[in-house]
Amino acid sequence: MPQATRPALASHRHQIWARIALALLGLALLALGGATAWFGALLVWEGGSWYYLLAGMALALAGLTQIAGLTRLSVPIQACVLLATMLWSIWEIWGKGFLPGWGADFGARVGVIAAFFFLSALVAAAGTPRPLRAPGLLRITAGATAAAGLVAIGLIALYWERTTQPSDLARIQPRPAPEGVNGPADWPAHAGSAHGQAFTPASQITPQNVAQLTEVWRVQTGDLPPNERVYYSAQNTPILVDGRLFTCTPSNQVLALDPTAGQVLWRFDPGVDPQHMESLFSAACRTVAHYNLPDATGECATRVHVATVDGRLYGLDAASGAVCEDFGRGGIVDLTLGMGIQETGLASSTSGPALVGDALIVGQQVSDNQRRDAPSGVVRAYDAATGDLLWAWDALRQGQAQEPLAESEVYPRGTPNVWNVISGDPQAGLVYVGTGNSANDHWGGTRTEEEDRFTSAVVAIDLETGETVWDFATVIHDLWDYDIGAQPVVGDVTVAGQTTRAVIQATKTGSLFVFDAATGEPLTDIRMTPAPQGALPGDWVSEAQPQSVHYANISGLPGPEPEELDARHAFGMTPLDAVMCRLEFQRMRYEGMFTPPTDDPGGMLLFPGTIGGPNWGGIGLDRDRNIVISNHSRLPNKVVMVPRDQVDDLPVGMGGARPDQEVAPHYLSPYGVDRPIWLSALEVPCIAPPWGFIVATDLDSGEIVWQKPLGTGFDTGPLALPTFLKLPIGTANIGGPLVTATGLTFIAASQDNWLRAYETETGRLLWQGRLPAGGQASPMSYQIDGRQYVVITATGHERLMTETGDYIIAFALED
Repeated sequence: MPQATRPALASHRHQIWARIALALLGLALLALGGATAWFGALLVWEGGSWYYLLAGMALALAGLTQIAGLTRLSVPIQACVLLATMLWSIWEIWGKGFLPGWGADFGARVGVIAAFFFLSALVAAAGTPRPLRAPGLLRITAGATAAAGLVAIGLIALYWERTTQPSDLARIQPRPAPEGVNGPADWPAHAGSAHGQAFTPASQITPQNVAQLTEVWRVQTGDLPPNERVYYSAQNTPILVDGRLFTCTPSNQVLALDPTAGQVLWRFDPGVDPQHMESLFSAACRTVAHYNLPDATGECATRVHVATVDGRLYGLDAASGAVCEDFGRGGIVDLTLGMGIQETGLASSTSGPALVGDALIVGQQVSDNQRRDAPSGVVRAYDAATGDLLWAWDALRQGQAQEPLAESEVYPRGTPNVWNVISGDPQAGLVYVGTGNSANDHWGGTRTEEEDRFTSAVVAIDLETGETVWDFATVIHDLWDYDIGAQPVVGDVTVAGQTTRAVIQATKTGSLFVFDAATGEPLTDIRMTPAPQGALPGDWVSEAQPQSVHYANISGLPGPEPEELDARHAFGMTPLDAVMCRLEFQRMRYEGMFTPPTDDPGGMLLFPGTIGGPNWGGIGLDRDRNIVISNHSRLPNKVVMVPRDQVDDLPVGMGGARPDQEVAPHYLSPYGVDRPIWLSALEVPCIAPPWGFIVATDLDSGEIVWQKPLGTGFDTGPLALPTFLKLPIGTANIGGPLVTATGLTFIAASQDNWLRAYETETGRLLWQGRLPAGGQASPMSYQIDGRQYVVITATGHERLMTETGDYIIAFALED
């Protein structure tokens, strides 16, 4: 073959491959544009934006012309679509306010279209030089591509989450730790004490030296999900008493650890059948309780108490893990007595017992939306020494807390339950609980006035008698599952210039309510805000709902009023999933936070969603700085009420099993309910980020001290795949903060596997510790032999799609 013909043949083959590549790109463009145009037409029919119809048609036309080889027409069409999309995106993002992380919203809107344009232009320029005057176009396109790439890399580098080097921090002086039982050597309850403050006086780790924090030990418990029908999330915060660390696992195993080395000293396994955990949203064991018997010595003088999924409350010897036979009957109190539980696991204590004075206070989680005649929401107090029942508080047994049940009697069915962590003030003789809903969250036509009084309410209970001292319903006739997940916090705080013993309650609706701890008198303004009407037949909604207005609302984007969404908030990683989300929004009923449930096929948008605002992780109280640290998710649900004759799924206790249910039965109401998190086809939330925040609030002034998105997409992204991008877009988060006397806030909680340390007064990120699994738990801290430790359980959360593990990890300063 002559030498001159070889370059020509090579060039010809090159052009053939380029044309094939362009045709394939054209086919993809045609498919994307056609589908986007179709859903865009439906969106216009529903009264929505014209953008997707027009952009989809233009992309489809670009695809057709590219398949036909008319690249000189296809590439300019794509350029026009890209430019129009960029302008439209900025206009919409500006119109709804430039939310933190708005760049992710902009990038998702233009990214796929830009990728098609640059790929098509580059391939066309390289492979079909003559019709496109390749040398000039190649240079222009390559230069534009390089410039866009450099800009993208620069922005990623600019916004990459990194720690701030401590500077100008001398003003924060470590405060000396008080002496006594709750000094720096102890962390005797879930959030540090019965007060629930999540505060440690331990003072070795400071903003000045936190950058030197390093992992010093880790333990694997060996407790991993037994099968695909049980969803694990330990959510455990260990406790430390008398020089031992005590923790429990999702299957209610209890471990005692050496707190300085992590060595397992003993293990107790109650042998819970995995089948009993199927009814739980997540199999969890948030805490154990520790009790010292007065004047006792020897075996079982100090005890660890754990509640199991199948209704057993154990007393264990803190020294050996042996069952204390003198507690209850053979070491066990039967929590199923008087409950009439239709199936084991339908009601269980996932938050564990709370020790208040000499009483173990036990609430319970009742599996959501199974049946109106679910087990009672009763809260019971047991003598911590003997296991004897002291009282039983229930919404429908007011004035009867100490009256025993008659033979064969059960506690009132379906009443509001207390599934979260319970607080108390032993000195004042009060127990504080946050309640949930009556059974069946989204239809309340058969609820009584007494049940509504104690629905989504903060309640102070007399420790001795079990009777109600005061109560406040944070939602009136709750039809949204806005139950109180966060633990009530007790402390001496300054509010509006007055220092008072107060109870602080964070709610899913984003309010921070502050009450006089003794009387329940609100210490800040509460406004009754008008609420939309239009309940389902046989039900009703309140004309107004309470809102705490002294503080910013933290149910979505923090601000003076609860955030309300509109169509501009709809989000997708491509034009196709974005228009599908926007179409769903257009078809859903949405009139703000208290939009009533509907049986319309489009359903109702529930925002904030079922996991918050603030959830069970609670809040942290920096009692020295009078600052509350809170974290919350910004993650809506789509709620569809399904008429009873269309519900095939049976409730738990009648042959149904939660893992098999497509629709929650909501038995003994006119409707079943389907309420998934509102996700796109790519399993990304259908609203633009941030999807989670951390916020510091000044309790006195009510002002936000600082706020920022919490979490990155490093470990999770579209289709639950990691992006490895450490950009602080904010993720859904479950778990709470730890605040220290030295001015640090430690928190994990987010969907990436890091434990972070922020400066409490400024929000500067000072340290990050990598975790081997999801950190959906609240950290704790203690100090032994002059060394302070920060410990967190890293077991992941299968419902939140974080990595599952079985780790307990301790961090301390380098020696």
